Amino acid sequence: MRMNTDALVLRVTDTGESDRLVTLLTSEYGVLRAFANRAKKINSRMHGATQSFCYGDFSVYKSRDSYIIDDAVAKEVFFGLREDIEKLALSQYFCALAAELVPEMEPARDYLRVILNSMHLLEKQRRSNNFLKAVTELKFMVFSGFMPDLTCCSECGKEPSGEIYFNIYDGCIHCKGCGGGERINSTVLTAMRHVCANPIEKIYSFSLPIEDEKRFAGVCEKFLLAQTGKRFKTLEFYKSLF
Repeated sequence: MRMNTDALVLRVTDTGESDRLVTLLTSEYGVLRAFANRAKKINSRMHGATQSFCYGDFSVYKSRDSYIIDDAVAKEVFFGLREDIEKLALSQYFCALAAELVPEMEPARDYLRVILNSMHLLEKQRRSNNFLKAVTELKFMVFSGFMPDLTCCSECGKEPSGEIYFNIYDGCIHCKGCGGGERINSTVLTAMRHVCANPIEKIYSFSLPIEDEKRFAGVCEKFLLAQTGKRFKTLEFYKSLF
């Protein structure tokens, strides 16, 4: 079985003296872990294309007990992400999210489009770290089946105004009189609704005041951690930088 697909390298582990075990986020087959023989060698045609954050075209075949990359051509290497420790750490977190949330052997084009867009905007400094982190987290949650209910107060059914609360465990909103949770406001609620409801090409097309952006980032992170029940060391490292 041979598979030709575009993919982003999420993680690289050296094996032996010259080989690599590469975790790929592919558009057609979800997350794949495949060996790239002799890819560590500088003169290997796959040396550059099998490094972390590299996006390219990959040819993968299945042997008796593993996947093997037999060709890889880089299309984008995101060198700029390595020049700043915060960008590097946040990109590693995005990759860890994809490795955890994306299923194997299922199409994952939407996940791939989001992470590539977020990494591109991060590299070019076109949006803030907080903004890109929150948008990526929330859209990944939507793709993974954790769509929050942001339509109205889950208790009284009314559109909340004034103080608004988001329950990170139930994934719903409450008005002031009906329950608690993470306190947000109408601006943050509108941002969350925008990301959840819109196609990928539109999810970056808004802006927030700095304080609302921080609140947006905080509630999206808490929602993701509460729903997945996972601990991400890459997130902890990123947050340790500031």
